[in-house]
Order: sequence, then C-alpha cells, then structure tokens
Amino acid sequence: MIKDVPVEERPRERLIKFGAEALSNAELIALLLRTGTAHESVLTLSQRVLSQTEGLKGLTKASLMELTQIHGIGPAKAVQLLAGVELGRRISRAVPEERVTIRSPYDAAQCVMEEMRYLEQEHFLCLFLNTKNKIIHKKCIFVGSLNVSVVHPREVFREAIRYSSAGIICVHNHPSGDVTPSREDLEVTQRLVEAGHLMGIELIDHLIIGDQSYFSMKEKGLILDAI
Repeated sequence: MIKDVPVEERPRERLIKFGAEALSNAELIALLLRTGTAHESVLTLSQRVLSQTEGLKGLTKASLMELTQIHGIGPAKAVQLLAGVELGRRISRAVPEERVTIRSPYDAAQCVMEEMRYLEQEHFLCLFLNTKNKIIHKKCIFVGSLNVSVVHPREVFREAIRYSSAGIICVHNHPSGDVTPSREDLEVTQRLVEAGHLMGIELIDHLIIGDQSYFSMKEKGLILDAI
C-alpha cells in the first residue's frame, strides 16, 4: 500500500521535491486518483489503468463507461481521469501569449503535434503568419476526409485576409499515423499554392501530422515557390 512506500518515494512528495516533470505517467495518474482500493495501492491501480487502456494514447480515447469497467475505477475516479485528460487537451490548444516564430517545418509541427496526434478524424487547420513568420492566428477550417471539393481556397484565404497574413501554413492529420500524402493531399496543396499566387499570400507549407511524425510538402520539394 502507499503507506508502505517510503515518504520520499511517494508521488506527492516527489512532485514537491523534483517537479511534475520528474514523475512517471503512473505517478501522475495516481495523483489524480488519490486513493487505491482495499487490496492495492493507488500506484498499482494507476499502472493497471495504463495497461488496460494501452497507455496514454488509449487513455485519451477512453469513455466513462470504459473506465468504470476497470476494477477499482468507479464513476468518481473515472470522472477525475476524464477531467485531467480534457484539461490537458485544452492546455495544448491554448494560444500562447507570446507569438510563436516559425523557422522550420519542425517548428510548425511542434505547435500542433500534441493537439492533433490523437485525433480520430482528419482536421484541416491553418497557421496564419505575419511578415516575421510569427503566428498571429490559428483556425480549424474543416473536419472530415480531405478532398479538393471540401477544402476550398476561399475559406483559407478569407481568414488570411481578415488577419492581414503574409503567409499560411496548412496542417492536417492522418488518424492512421501514416504521414504519406495521398493524391487528394497533393491536389489540395497545388490548388492552395495557385490561389496564394493570385492573392499575393504565400502558402509556406502543408504539413501532414501523424503520431509524433510529420510530412512537410516544403521539405520534400512539393512546394517549390514557398518562401
């Protein structure tokens, strides 16, 4: 039981002494759950939650019903876990007070990776940049399978004009995790490049996001006129 664990090794005390980043996933979940069961410590219960949901990725997708089917997790503990997961999502989506400067495709990918890597549907969003390549606006334009008929340049460039953007980076995710561009991805990119030329607003890049991986059209030479 947790009372049998030396004080200096308990999650709460370790967080106070070393900071939250020093704790394992199971220890952080233990702090959310607070208590274990009559027969196992909160740490053991937390490890079992991770095992039965197949890790953090599975935990982000688990429903209230699925969590309460885990022995030792009742409605109250399930709600605590769901609240923690949702709070993490909202923090990852929060617009930083200081504008982020994009110097490379990697920078752009990191801005949206945590927000997009676990999405189960395709989301098409845009980062709108000023003349110094700082993000001045971000917006999800479309949710669903990507094709040239649904991702219309007017939706993208309407936002760009509204925020006086100098450039745009388009991003969408592949829920499968495979970042290889499809024919539709390439067609959408070409259409946006052509529209950008007419509007005088450059399509800087089009990224495809997987699970901790990304594909950059710019890096692969598929946007030859990008700045």
